[in-house]
Amino acid sequence: METVSFLHSFHNLIIVYLLTISIMILKQKVNSLSTNLQHEEENMAKIIAVAGKGGVGKTTLTGLMIQYLCENGKTPILAVDADANSNLNEVLGVEAPPTLGEIREEIERAGMALHSPIPAGMAKGDYLQMRLEDAITEEKNFDLMVMGRTQGQGCYCFVNGLVQTQIQRLQANYPYLVVDNEAGMEHISRGLLPTMDVAILVSDCSRRGVQAAGRIAALMQELNFKPKQMGLIVNRAPDGKLDAGTMDEILKQGLQLFGVVPQSDEVYRYDCDGKPTVQLPEDSPVRMALVRILQNIGL
Repeated sequence: METVSFLHSFHNLIIVYLLTISIMILKQKVNSLSTNLQHEEENMAKIIAVAGKGGVGKTTLTGLMIQYLCENGKTPILAVDADANSNLNEVLGVEAPPTLGEIREEIERAGMALHSPIPAGMAKGDYLQMRLEDAITEEKNFDLMVMGRTQGQGCYCFVNGLVQTQIQRLQANYPYLVVDNEAGMEHISRGLLPTMDVAILVSDCSRRGVQAAGRIAALMQELNFKPKQMGLIVNRAPDGKLDAGTMDEILKQGLQLFGVVPQSDEVYRYDCDGKPTVQLPEDSPVRMALVRILQNIGL
Protein backbone atom coordinates (compact mmCIF):
# COMPACT_ATOMS: atom_id res chain seq x y z
CA MET A 1 0.00 0.00 0.00
CA GLU A 2 2.85 2.34 0.82
CA THR A 3 4.37 1.66 -2.59
CA VAL A 4 1.06 2.37 -4.31
CA SER A 5 0.63 5.56 -2.28
CA PHE A 6 4.15 6.65 -3.12
CA LEU A 7 3.63 6.01 -6.82
CA HIS A 8 0.33 7.90 -6.75
CA SER A 9 1.98 10.87 -5.02
CA PHE A 10 4.91 10.74 -7.44
CA HIS A 11 2.51 10.60 -10.37
CA ASN A 12 0.67 13.67 -9.06
CA LEU A 13 3.97 15.44 -8.55
CA ILE A 14 4.97 14.76 -12.16
CA ILE A 15 1.61 16.07 -13.38
CA VAL A 16 2.01 19.25 -11.32
CA TYR A 17 5.57 19.66 -12.60
CA LEU A 18 4.53 19.21 -16.22
CA LEU A 19 1.63 21.62 -15.78
CA THR A 20 3.99 24.17 -14.22
CA ILE A 21 6.44 23.82 -17.11
CA SER A 22 3.61 24.09 -19.64
CA ILE A 23 2.32 27.26 -17.98
CA MET A 24 5.84 28.74 -17.98
CA ILE A 25 6.26 27.94 -21.68
CA LEU A 26 2.82 29.38 -22.43
CA LYS A 27 3.68 32.57 -20.53
CA GLN A 28 6.93 32.87 -22.48
CA LYS A 29 5.07 32.49 -25.76
CA VAL A 30 2.43 35.04 -24.72
CA ASN A 31 5.14 37.50 -23.64
CA SER A 32 7.02 36.92 -26.89
CA LEU A 33 3.85 37.45 -28.93
CA SER A 34 3.06 40.60 -26.95
CA THR A 35 6.59 41.91 -27.52
CA ASN A 36 6.39 41.17 -31.25
CA LEU A 37 3.01 42.90 -31.51
CA GLN A 38 4.40 45.88 -29.60
CA HIS A 39 7.39 46.07 -31.94
CA GLU A 40 5.07 45.86 -34.95
CA GLU A 41 2.90 48.64 -33.52
CA GLU A 42 5.97 50.77 -32.84
CA ASN A 43 7.10 50.27 -36.43
CA MET A 44 3.75 51.35 -37.87
CA ALA A 45 3.15 54.96 -38.77
CA LYS A 46 1.03 57.09 -36.49
CA ILE A 47 -1.88 57.97 -38.78
CA ILE A 48 -3.43 61.44 -38.54
CA ALA A 49 -6.58 61.88 -40.62
CA VAL A 50 -7.98 65.35 -41.36
CA ALA A 51 -11.58 65.68 -42.52
CA GLY A 52 -14.33 68.26 -42.84
CA LYS A 53 -16.67 69.90 -45.29
CA GLY A 54 -15.30 71.83 -48.25
CA GLY A 55 -14.14 75.41 -47.96
CA VAL A 56 -13.27 75.46 -44.26
CA GLY A 57 -9.46 75.57 -44.65
CA LYS A 58 -8.89 71.86 -44.06
CA THR A 59 -5.99 71.57 -46.52
CA THR A 60 -4.33 74.74 -45.23
CA LEU A 61 -4.31 73.37 -41.68
CA THR A 62 -3.09 69.98 -42.92
CA GLY A 63 -0.10 71.63 -44.61
CA LEU A 64 0.74 73.65 -41.49
CA MET A 65 0.41 70.49 -39.41
CA ILE A 66 2.93 68.70 -41.63
CA GLN A 67 5.26 71.69 -41.27
CA TYR A 68 4.92 71.53 -37.46
CA LEU A 69 5.77 67.82 -37.38
CA CYS A 70 8.80 68.41 -39.62
CA GLU A 71 10.06 71.26 -37.45
CA ASN A 72 9.76 69.03 -34.38
CA GLY A 73 11.82 66.22 -35.85
CA LYS A 74 8.96 63.76 -36.35
CA THR A 75 10.24 62.79 -39.75
CA PRO A 76 10.07 61.43 -42.35
CA ILE A 77 6.36 62.00 -42.91
CA LEU A 78 4.19 60.54 -45.63
CA ALA A 79 1.68 63.20 -46.64
CA VAL A 80 -1.31 61.84 -48.56
CA ASP A 81 -3.54 64.19 -50.52
CA ALA A 82 -6.68 62.05 -50.75
CA ASP A 83 -8.84 64.88 -52.06
CA ALA A 84 -9.89 64.56 -55.69
CA ASN A 85 -9.54 68.35 -55.90
CA SER A 86 -5.91 68.07 -54.82
CA ASN A 87 -3.91 71.15 -53.83
CA LEU A 88 -1.97 70.11 -50.74
CA ASN A 89 1.22 70.46 -52.80
CA GLU A 90 0.47 74.18 -53.27
CA VAL A 91 0.14 74.69 -49.52
CA LEU A 92 3.46 72.85 -49.03
CA GLY A 93 5.18 74.65 -51.91
CA VAL A 94 6.22 71.53 -53.85
CA GLU A 95 5.56 70.08 -57.27
CA ALA A 96 2.81 67.48 -57.33
CA PRO A 97 3.84 63.99 -58.45
CA PRO A 98 1.87 62.06 -61.07
CA THR A 99 -1.40 61.33 -59.31
CA LEU A 100 -2.72 57.82 -58.75
CA GLY A 101 -5.74 58.79 -60.84
CA GLU A 102 -3.49 59.76 -63.77
CA ILE A 103 -1.57 56.50 -63.48
CA ARG A 104 -4.82 54.57 -63.45
CA GLU A 105 -5.92 56.29 -66.66
CA GLU A 106 -2.50 55.68 -68.23
CA ILE A 107 -2.70 51.95 -67.52
CA GLU A 108 -6.25 51.79 -68.85
CA ARG A 109 -5.34 53.59 -72.07
CA ALA A 110 -2.22 51.46 -72.53
CA GLY A 111 -4.35 48.40 -73.22
CA MET A 112 -6.01 50.13 -76.17
CA ALA A 113 -3.07 52.19 -77.47
CA LEU A 114 -1.46 51.44 -80.82
CA HIS A 115 1.94 52.13 -79.28
CA SER A 116 1.67 51.03 -75.65
CA PRO A 117 3.97 52.67 -73.08
CA ILE A 118 4.31 49.27 -71.39
CA PRO A 119 7.64 47.74 -72.48
CA ALA A 120 7.41 44.53 -74.48
CA GLY A 121 7.45 41.49 -72.26
CA MET A 122 6.47 43.43 -69.11
CA ALA A 123 3.24 42.47 -67.39
CA LYS A 124 0.71 45.23 -66.82
CA GLY A 125 0.88 44.66 -63.05
CA ASP A 126 4.66 45.07 -63.03
CA TYR A 127 4.38 48.27 -65.07
CA LEU A 128 1.76 49.59 -62.65
CA GLN A 129 4.06 48.89 -59.70
CA MET A 130 6.91 50.68 -61.47
CA ARG A 131 4.75 53.72 -62.16
CA LEU A 132 3.52 53.81 -58.55
CA GLU A 133 7.11 54.36 -57.48
CA ASP A 134 6.97 57.61 -59.49
CA ALA A 135 3.78 58.70 -57.71
CA ILE A 136 5.65 60.13 -54.73
CA THR A 137 7.35 63.51 -54.47
CA GLU A 138 10.34 63.15 -52.16
CA GLU A 139 11.30 66.19 -50.08
CA LYS A 140 13.86 66.54 -47.30
CA ASN A 141 11.51 65.78 -44.40
CA PHE A 142 8.38 64.46 -46.06
CA ASP A 143 7.11 62.59 -49.09
CA LEU A 144 3.88 63.48 -50.86
CA MET A 145 1.45 61.11 -52.55
CA VAL A 146 -1.58 62.49 -54.40
CA MET A 147 -4.75 60.56 -55.18
CA GLY A 148 -6.05 62.84 -57.92
CA ARG A 149 -9.19 62.02 -59.85
CA THR A 150 -10.35 59.79 -62.66
CA GLN A 151 -11.07 61.26 -66.05
CA GLY A 152 -14.62 61.58 -67.30
CA GLN A 153 -17.22 59.49 -65.49
CA GLY A 154 -14.88 56.81 -64.17
CA CYS A 155 -15.53 55.31 -60.73
CA TYR A 156 -13.19 56.18 -57.87
CA CYS A 157 -13.19 52.60 -56.56
CA PHE A 158 -9.96 51.62 -58.30
CA VAL A 159 -8.15 54.81 -57.30
CA ASN A 160 -9.35 54.39 -53.70
CA GLY A 161 -8.00 50.85 -53.80
CA LEU A 162 -4.63 52.13 -55.02
CA VAL A 163 -4.46 54.65 -52.17
CA GLN A 164 -5.31 51.95 -49.62
CA THR A 165 -2.71 49.57 -51.04
CA GLN A 166 0.00 52.22 -51.14
CA ILE A 167 -0.70 53.33 -47.56
CA GLN A 168 -0.53 49.75 -46.30
CA ARG A 169 2.67 49.12 -48.25
CA LEU A 170 4.46 52.31 -47.24
CA GLN A 171 3.32 53.12 -43.71
CA ALA A 172 6.01 51.02 -42.01
CA ASN A 173 8.63 53.37 -43.53
CA TYR A 174 7.34 56.49 -41.77
CA PRO A 175 6.78 57.42 -38.12
CA TYR A 176 3.91 59.73 -39.15
CA LEU A 177 1.35 59.58 -41.93
CA VAL A 178 -0.92 62.60 -42.47
CA VAL A 179 -3.96 62.24 -44.72
CA ASP A 180 -5.91 65.18 -46.11
CA ASN A 181 -9.25 63.51 -46.83
CA GLU A 182 -11.73 64.56 -49.47
CA ALA A 183 -14.30 67.11 -48.36
CA GLY A 184 -17.34 65.38 -46.92
CA MET A 185 -17.66 61.71 -45.96
CA GLU A 186 -16.79 59.79 -49.15
CA HIS A 187 -13.43 58.38 -48.06
CA ILE A 188 -14.64 57.72 -44.54
CA SER A 189 -17.55 55.64 -45.82
CA ARG A 190 -15.29 53.75 -48.23
CA GLY A 191 -12.89 52.89 -45.41
CA LEU A 192 -9.90 54.47 -47.14
CA LEU A 193 -7.92 54.23 -43.91
CA PRO A 194 -8.01 50.84 -42.19
CA THR A 195 -7.09 52.54 -38.93
CA MET A 196 -6.22 55.96 -37.56
CA ASP A 197 -4.63 57.27 -34.38
CA VAL A 198 -5.85 60.87 -34.49
CA ALA A 199 -8.94 62.11 -36.32
CA ILE A 200 -9.00 65.89 -36.70
CA LEU A 201 -12.29 67.34 -37.87
CA VAL A 202 -12.12 70.86 -39.28
CA SER A 203 -14.97 73.35 -39.42
CA ASP A 204 -15.47 77.07 -39.78
CA CYS A 205 -17.67 78.99 -37.33
CA SER A 206 -20.89 78.13 -39.11
CA ARG A 207 -23.44 75.74 -37.67
CA ARG A 208 -23.43 73.83 -40.97
CA GLY A 209 -19.69 73.32 -40.73
CA VAL A 210 -19.97 72.00 -37.17
CA GLN A 211 -22.93 69.81 -38.17
CA ALA A 212 -20.89 68.34 -41.03
CA ALA A 213 -18.09 67.54 -38.60
CA GLY A 214 -20.65 65.92 -36.30
CA ARG A 215 -21.94 63.72 -39.13
CA ILE A 216 -18.39 62.60 -39.95
CA ALA A 217 -17.77 61.74 -36.29
CA ALA A 218 -21.04 59.79 -36.16
CA LEU A 219 -20.15 57.90 -39.34
CA MET A 220 -16.79 56.91 -37.87
CA GLN A 221 -18.58 55.46 -34.86
CA GLU A 222 -21.06 53.59 -37.08
CA LEU A 223 -18.17 52.07 -39.06
CA ASN A 224 -16.47 51.12 -35.78
CA PHE A 225 -13.47 53.39 -36.34
CA LYS A 226 -11.83 53.90 -32.98
CA PRO A 227 -9.17 56.62 -33.22
CA LYS A 228 -7.27 57.14 -30.00
CA GLN A 229 -8.15 60.82 -30.28
CA MET A 230 -10.87 62.60 -32.20
CA GLY A 231 -11.75 66.25 -31.95
CA LEU A 232 -12.74 69.45 -33.69
CA ILE A 233 -10.64 72.42 -34.78
CA VAL A 234 -12.72 75.49 -35.59
CA ASN A 235 -10.91 77.51 -38.25
CA ARG A 236 -11.28 81.15 -39.32
CA ALA A 237 -12.84 82.33 -36.08
CA PRO A 238 -13.11 86.15 -35.82
CA ASP A 239 -10.54 87.27 -33.25
CA GLY A 240 -10.01 83.59 -32.45
CA LYS A 241 -13.23 83.42 -30.44
CA LEU A 242 -16.44 81.41 -30.77
CA ASP A 243 -19.91 82.81 -30.19
CA ALA A 244 -22.50 81.10 -28.03
CA GLY A 245 -24.39 79.64 -31.02
CA THR A 246 -21.31 77.83 -32.36
CA MET A 247 -20.43 76.52 -28.90
CA ASP A 248 -23.99 75.26 -28.45
CA GLU A 249 -23.79 73.37 -31.75
CA ILE A 250 -20.44 71.81 -30.80
CA LEU A 251 -21.98 70.56 -27.55
CA LYS A 252 -25.09 69.37 -29.37
CA GLN A 253 -22.95 67.32 -31.77
CA GLY A 254 -21.01 65.83 -28.86
CA LEU A 255 -17.67 66.93 -30.28
CA GLN A 256 -14.49 67.47 -28.31
CA LEU A 257 -13.09 70.90 -29.12
CA PHE A 258 -9.37 70.63 -29.78
CA GLY A 259 -9.03 74.37 -30.31
CA VAL A 260 -9.73 77.48 -32.35
CA VAL A 261 -7.69 79.05 -35.18
CA PRO A 262 -8.32 82.74 -35.89
CA GLN A 263 -9.40 84.34 -39.14
CA SER A 264 -6.35 85.70 -40.97
CA ASP A 265 -6.10 88.23 -43.78
CA GLU A 266 -2.47 87.13 -44.15
CA VAL A 267 -3.48 83.58 -45.12
CA TYR A 268 -5.94 85.06 -47.62
CA ARG A 269 -3.20 87.23 -49.17
CA TYR A 270 -0.82 84.27 -49.41
CA ASP A 271 -3.52 82.31 -51.21
CA CYS A 272 -4.28 85.16 -53.62
CA ASP A 273 -0.57 85.64 -54.38
CA GLY A 274 0.04 81.92 -54.90
CA LYS A 275 2.49 81.74 -51.98
CA PRO A 276 2.75 78.46 -50.04
CA THR A 277 1.00 78.80 -46.69
CA VAL A 278 3.92 77.08 -44.97
CA GLN A 279 5.92 80.26 -45.62
CA LEU A 280 3.84 82.13 -43.04
CA PRO A 281 6.10 83.67 -40.37
CA GLU A 282 6.47 81.81 -37.08
CA ASP A 283 4.65 84.59 -35.21
CA SER A 284 1.62 84.29 -37.48
CA PRO A 285 -1.48 84.00 -35.24
CA VAL A 286 -2.66 81.05 -37.35
CA ARG A 287 0.59 79.13 -36.94
CA MET A 288 0.85 79.95 -33.24
CA ALA A 289 -2.73 78.83 -32.57
CA LEU A 290 -2.27 75.56 -34.44
CA VAL A 291 1.01 74.85 -32.65
CA ARG A 292 -0.72 75.23 -29.28
CA ILE A 293 -3.50 72.88 -30.36
CA LEU A 294 -1.12 70.21 -31.64
CA GLN A 295 0.99 70.43 -28.50
CA ASN A 296 -2.11 70.10 -26.31
CA ILE A 297 -3.14 66.86 -28.03
CA GLY A 298 0.35 65.42 -27.73
CA LEU A 299 1.67 65.76 -31.28
